[in-house]
Amino acid sequence: MAKAPVLTPQADDFPRWYQDLINKAELADNGPVRGTMVIRPYGYGLWERMQQDMDARIKSAGAQNAYFPLFIPQSYLTREAEHVEGFAPELAVVTHGGGKELDEPIVVRPTSETIINEYFSKWIQSYRDLPLLINQWANVVRWELRPRLFLRTTEFLWQEGHTAHATFEDARAYAARIHREVYADFMENVLAIDVVLGRKTAKERFAGAINTLTLEGMMGDGKALQMGTSHELGQNFAKAFNTQYLSKDSTQELVWQTSWGSSTRMLGGLVMVHGDDNGLRVPPRLAHVQVVVLAIKDDEAVVAKVREIGDTLRAAGLKVVVDDRTDTPFGRRAVDWELKGVPVRVEIGPRDLEAGTAMLARRIPGGKAPVAIDSLVSLLPTVLEEDQAQLLRESRERRTSRTVDVATIDEAAEAAATGWARIPWADLGPEGEAKLAEQGVSVRCLVAEDGSVPLADDAPGTIAVVARAY
Repeated sequence: MAKAPVLTPQADDFPRWYQDLINKAELADNGPVRGTMVIRPYGYGLWERMQQDMDARIKSAGAQNAYFPLFIPQSYLTREAEHVEGFAPELAVVTHGGGKELDEPIVVRPTSETIINEYFSKWIQSYRDLPLLINQWANVVRWELRPRLFLRTTEFLWQEGHTAHATFEDARAYAARIHREVYADFMENVLAIDVVLGRKTAKERFAGAINTLTLEGMMGDGKALQMGTSHELGQNFAKAFNTQYLSKDSTQELVWQTSWGSSTRMLGGLVMVHGDDNGLRVPPRLAHVQVVVLAIKDDEAVVAKVREIGDTLRAAGLKVVVDDRTDTPFGRRAVDWELKGVPVRVEIGPRDLEAGTAMLARRIPGGKAPVAIDSLVSLLPTVLEEDQAQLLRESRERRTSRTVDVATIDEAAEAAATGWARIPWADLGPEGEAKLAEQGVSVRCLVAEDGSVPLADDAPGTIAVVARAY
C-alpha cells in the first residue's frame, strides 16, 4: 500500500492543501472564538521578519511609529458617512463595561482613520506641522463571515499609516511612494512575490477614499490576493474632523490625507505563492531560519561538529538553527524542516565527517549534493541568493503564463476560472464589472497599457485586470 502524502496534493484540493500546510508547518491554529487565530512561534517569526523589513522602509519614507487606542467611540465613525457605511457590516461593538451599559457604544477598531483624525485635528495648527506622517503596528477587528487562517480572520495584525499634507499633489505623491517604494519593493525583493501595481475601481476602493492603489499577487491556484493598499483620502476626513492648518498666506486650509496598510494576509500569500506539495518554501531574505544544520546520528564527534558549523555560519551572518535532537529520528526531522520551508539543510553523519563533507539539501530548487564543510561559509550566501531569485522568477512566470488578453465579458469570466484576464476598461466599464461580480469574478485593479498606474479610471488605454480572488 502506498504511503499517504503528508499534505493533500495541491492539484487534488488547493484549499485543503493550504490548511494542511499551515497546520503541519506549525504556522498557526484556530482561536477559541470563530474567526480568530493563534499564530505559532514559527509563523510569528516570519511575521516579525516582515515587520522588521517593512518598518525600516516605512521609516525611510519619513513616517514615525505611534500607537492609538483599540476602542473608538461609535460617534467618531458616523462623522464620515461613506466610511461608516463601508465598515458597518464588519464592526464589533462593545455596549457593556464594568458591569453596566455604556453611555455610548464603543467600536473595536476596524481601522483607525477616525480616531487618528481626532488627534490630527489637535496636533496640526500651521503649515509648519505638515506633512505629518504616522504609522502604527496594531491589531484590528473586522467580523468575518468566511474565516480562513491568515487570509480572512476576525482579528488580524497589520501596520496602518496615516498622513496629512498641505496639498493634493503632495498627498498623491506620498501615497504612490508608499505603494511603490515600501510595498512593491518589499514584496518583490523580500517576499519574492511578483505583484501587479494598479488602481482600484470606484466599486472596489476603500470606503472614504478618493483613490485606492493596490498590489495584486497571483496565488498557486491562479486566484488573486490583494497584498496591500495605499489610499488617497482627499479631504473627506479633514472635513469630518475639521483638520485645518494656517497656510503661509494666513488662511485656514483643510489638509489632504493618505492611509495605507498591509497585514498578516501576506503570510497567507507567502504560503499560496511559494508552497508546494512538500510544504512551504521560504524566501531566504525573509527567512528567520535560513540554514538548519542537522546531526544525522547520535555520535559525539558529529554533534560537536554540527554545533561548531552552526557557530561558524552564524558568525558569517547567516540565520542558523542547529538540530542535534538525535533522540528524534532523522527522517522525521528532515521532513519537518522541509514542511517549514527552511531554504537550506546541512546534514552531517559519521561518514560525512570522515570525508570532510556535508550533504547540502536545497529546499527551493530541490535536490541534495555533498559539499566540502570548509566551503560552506563561502558557498551558502550565493546559494541563498540564487534561490531567492528563483522564487521571484517562478512567481512572475506563473502570472505571465496564466494571464490572457480578452475582448468580451464571457471570455474574461472563462479565463478567470484558471487565471487572470486583461480587458480594456472602456469595453468593460462599471456595467461589465457588475456582470462579472454576479459570477464571482472581480476587477482586481486598473493598469495602463505600459504597466504603470493610471491617474484616473477613464484614462485612455486603461486595462482592467480580472480574476477570482481570496
